[in-house]
Amino acid sequence: MWLRPCFIGLFLKIARYKECFPNKLITMRILLVEDDDLIGSGVEAGLRQAGFTVDWARDGRAAMLALETTEYALVILDLGLPKLSGTELLKGLRARSDDTPVLILTARDSVPDRVSGLAAGADDYLGKPFDLTELIARCRALLRRAQGRSVELISYGDLRVDPSSLTVTCNGQNVPLTGRECTLLVELLTHQGTPLSRARIEESLYGWQEEIESNAVEVHISNLRKKLGASVIRTIRGVGYVMEKVS
Repeated sequence: MWLRPCFIGLFLKIARYKECFPNKLITMRILLVEDDDLIGSGVEAGLRQAGFTVDWARDGRAAMLALETTEYALVILDLGLPKLSGTELLKGLRARSDDTPVLILTARDSVPDRVSGLAAGADDYLGKPFDLTELIARCRALLRRAQGRSVELISYGDLRVDPSSLTVTCNGQNVPLTGRECTLLVELLTHQGTPLSRARIEESLYGWQEEIESNAVEVHISNLRKKLGASVIRTIRGVGYVMEKVS
């Protein structure tokens, strides 16, 4: 019963977070696995406001299917799930050598539970009730670690991108980008030297419930080239788009 009044506070935190950061952008795709509608909707709203693309699975089997068909930057996982427990889902994920970062978010917060979750392959563990800002900070820390970065700022020649504040500068001058453009830029920068296909880019930009225009990726690429320079992003015909590694 403590979950309900607790998450009234969560929704209030989301509102305050929105006031402080009204223009947050989507930067990474997260799978949220939570069977409680109130908790799930609150966490989903908070993550979206913080700038993440979020797919929400309400049971373990739906989450397993999502993980088999979609590439995620991070999984937020409850343990007490219907159809397939969070622990079994996590063990299955690691058994097939999938190293996607997993943050366990659960009411089972005793020391033995935390030790068991981490031993099963979780990368972090946060007990309910929790603070929304702490959850978001932990998500960002796990993503930095997975990308091999110790700080938020991404540098690329004269370009500077801060995924936490979602600001972009070139030669010290602010570069105004739309939400999708900034999302795509961060995705390309975190995969420097690796061509990203159109389908892969669409997965990073759009969640399950969002419609995708047939030429959406091409339009975003064109706009980035106009704002950052035509040579910044290279097209590899039949493969995709890439930002080459800077020596």
